[in-house]
Amino acid sequence: MSEPFVPDDFDPPLSFQGPGFHLEPLGPAHNQRDYEAWTTSMGHIHATPGEWKTWPHPMTLELNLEDLERHARDFAERTGFTYSVLDGKEVIGCLYIYPDEDGDSDARVQSWVRESRAEMDPVVWSAVSSWLRESWPFRSFRYAVRSG
Repeated sequence: MSEPFVPDDFDPPLSFQGPGFHLEPLGPAHNQRDYEAWTTSMGHIHATPGEWKTWPHPMTLELNLEDLERHARDFAERTGFTYSVLDGKEVIGCLYIYPDEDGDSDARVQSWVRESRAEMDPVVWSAVSSWLRESWPFRSFRYAVRSG
């Protein structure tokens, strides 16, 4: 049997306050705002550092809801942690924390911000990188470096 993604005694944070944004677990309540954020920024997301090979791609609002429900299940089952990046109530991006399937690190981390808030990408990356080092049980994680 393989090791759990996070130890049983670790409580995954349900929020994080960063400079100019906050995180909360992604779920069905974010569907409309999440859908609007990424569908208006697909080219920008594909150009974001990280591994964006198969997503985003066009899909319906209903399929997006199914995707958000899957992410919420992963969070509840502690197999992956996806957060909505918010500025107030506006969804400005997403953060994904999942096992590193390549085995090089404990976790693979990806994030994106909508094109209209591109200046937040290095801000989110920097704050989340520190948060992961300080508050999560990972020895190492893989998260594409940002500049700016």
